[in-house]
Amino acid sequence: MSAARGGAVRSLRVPGRHGYAAEFSPYLPGRLACATAQHYGIAGCGTLLILDQNESGLRLFRSFDWNDGLFDVTWSENNEHILVTCSGDGSLQLWDTARAAGPLQVYKEHTQEVYSVDWSQTRCEQLVVSGSWDQTIKLWDPTVGKSLCTFRGHESVIYSTIWSPHIPGCFASASGDQTLRIWDVKTTGVRTVVPAHQAEILSCDWCKYNENLLVTGAVDCSLRGWDLRNVRQPVFELLGHTYAIRRVKFSPFHASVLASCSYDFTVRFWNFSKPDPLLETVEHHTEFTCGLDLSLQSPTQVPNFLIGFFIQKKD
Repeated sequence: MSAARGGAVRSLRVPGRHGYAAEFSPYLPGRLACATAQHYGIAGCGTLLILDQNESGLRLFRSFDWNDGLFDVTWSENNEHILVTCSGDGSLQLWDTARAAGPLQVYKEHTQEVYSVDWSQTRCEQLVVSGSWDQTIKLWDPTVGKSLCTFRGHESVIYSTIWSPHIPGCFASASGDQTLRIWDVKTTGVRTVVPAHQAEILSCDWCKYNENLLVTGAVDCSLRGWDLRNVRQPVFELLGHTYAIRRVKFSPFHASVLASCSYDFTVRFWNFSKPDPLLETVEHHTEFTCGLDLSLQSPTQVPNFLIGFFIQKKD
């Protein structure tokens, strides 16, 4: 796994673990949570790593083991110590970084791998959404031991679920059925279905500055922007990756800037408002690049962003 600041790359190798997701803490500068699995998630256990970054590099603060691979992680929006992960056994786990033991609670309702989990950014809502290979999305309140409701409609594996940072109770999902879907928890039904690619969609994200703008990344190697007011055509398309795009994130500081990582081993930075949108390509990884995040603590230009991302290392 690696982090970059101002062009400098800091790495930490964890033998026997392959990374799937990384997310910066919204509270503590330089703190990073990473979800990992053994044997590329096919078999074996998983580990949640809590890392601290400073000028000297990356340091392991705490680790938690789980009996199956961990595929995604999200920080609580209400407590700086609390996280949720999801795993290949169909469960979600609630962790407390202030305690060496864990998890605090396990939520097991999905019947197949859970590949995505996200905590709502609406402060008055303590809600978590999860997406699974069982083709369902579930809504959770971490203080309740069972899901609040289940959303159905996707016709294939669900790879990504992400809350709107603008609209309470609204989230998006991306699936192997080639669609991006927008949901409303108040109606437990789909609001919008976007046939976004002619390939599996592995990731989606919501623009932090425009409640109508989302981006999707797919197996067809393209990134596409979608304006929910008119979804007949993408408002932008970014080409350059040579293998499937595993994750995409909008910048928290620049309305038209985003980053993507891919099975082509690269991380790329884009500004879709420019005639030549590719800003930078980071090529120091030697395996699939699966996780990516942009720090909320560094409101600087793109080359100086704190970037947290994972690669799958060979055992």
